[in-house]
Amino acid sequence: MEFEKSENRFYKNDETGKMIAEVTYVPTGENKVILDHTFVDPSLRGQGIASQLVKRVVDEMRSEGKKIVPLCPYAKAEFERKPEYKDIEV
Repeated sequence: MEFEKSENRFYKNDETGKMIAEVTYVPTGENKVILDHTFVDPSLRGQGIASQLVKRVVDEMRSEGKKIVPLCPYAKAEFERKPEYKDIEV
């Protein structure tokens, strides 16, 4: 799934403009962000959308040389499940 990017978030709207998926993060200091929120509409759950959103933030922060504090419960669990994220976690 392709996501739109705006300031400190990645998201997806449906054809009517309703937001159906989102991940947000907050810059903290020069080299860190706090991943603080993940949302997926109930109609899309179970399809790995939240995991894709978290990966999108991970990819973006890696490219910017920043670390992530996974504060959102979903993101925290995702970081625990994926050892490949250990290098970017604070």
